[in-house]
Amino acid sequence: MTQETQVAVETEDAPGPLAGAVTGAAYGVLFLLGVVLGVVGGFQHAWYAGQVPVAAIAWLVALFAVPYVMGWMMGSKLGALVPAAGWLLVSFLLATPQRAGDLAIAGNSAGYWYLYGGAVAVAAAVVVTRSAGSWLLRSYGRV
Repeated sequence: MTQETQVAVETEDAPGPLAGAVTGAAYGVLFLLGVVLGVVGGFQHAWYAGQVPVAAIAWLVALFAVPYVMGWMMGSKLGALVPAAGWLLVSFLLATPQRAGDLAIAGNSAGYWYLYGGAVAVAAAVVVTRSAGSWLLRSYGRV
């Protein structure tokens, strides 16, 4: 392989100057997606059908599916971890008593299913997400 060919191959495989910014923005949007899931779920998890907290159980499906799909689309476990971290942060903040004494996620069966079941669901989504490999070990620009 001539040196000109090798240089051409290296420049084609190397990420562009905006690749890091685009990747960072994508992870930022994923974190905001997790925050939105936490806020909406924190206020909408307490719908019951009789004695069964159906909304909380439905949220468990969504809380597994969203991080799993985002990790699959990003090709890494980090893609699943970032929205899970956004959800965990907001949900546990909404479950703590505020100065006024209010809670968004109460200590009832719906709250327990949503909070603790959701933590298990997002953790399971991160664990089962397949990774395309570590970004640290990729060889950008090498032949």
